[in-house]
Amino acid sequence: MDYEHSDGRAGAPGVPTAIKILIAGGFGVGKTTMVTALSETQPLRTEELLSEQGVGIDDLSGVESKSTTTVAMDFGRISIGDDLVLYLFGTPGQDRFWFVWDELALGALGAVVLADTRRLADCFPSIDYFEQHGTPFIVAVNCFDGAREYGLDEVRLALNLEPEVPVLLCDARERQSSKDVLITLLEHAMKVRAQVHQSGQVAGTH
Repeated sequence: MDYEHSDGRAGAPGVPTAIKILIAGGFGVGKTTMVTALSETQPLRTEELLSEQGVGIDDLSGVESKSTTTVAMDFGRISIGDDLVLYLFGTPGQDRFWFVWDELALGALGAVVLADTRRLADCFPSIDYFEQHGTPFIVAVNCFDGAREYGLDEVRLALNLEPEVPVLLCDARERQSSKDVLITLLEHAMKVRAQVHQSGQVAGTH
């Protein structure tokens, strides 16, 4: 599989190719946990303690034990082989921090939308954003302890996803499970890119 920079430029000889990936989803869905599990370096976090100002604004149903929130982003790095480096950006999940999304999404190859079956509706803002911006994405259902088990077809139907959008189960706490999610996203994003390129060539022949 051939990879390029997120902006489409091939990497220089001997220099690893860098790809930007977003980890998105609702509040408390496990974005920081996934970035931490994946990153080969100490991840950068911008977490703050939940405060009284968030009372009545932050919906803690299903995540009552959560005490912190990401206010800007999480950042981590993972190398895949000697010639490919992924830069991981975890987005803030609360709508009052969405103003940073455009900056984080700039140049991203694709996105993982983490889902919690206890709060599936929290996925819609992320899904809508990536659909509107033409960013390839997949949905990874984070298997929280005690959460109701949904079939992947049920999740696809509930989120009104297109048939070509991959949906899979994961455990954001486990490195290998999270790596499988990234591999699925890379394969999907490259497939989408190839289809767009092919359609552009076909259109150019008319």
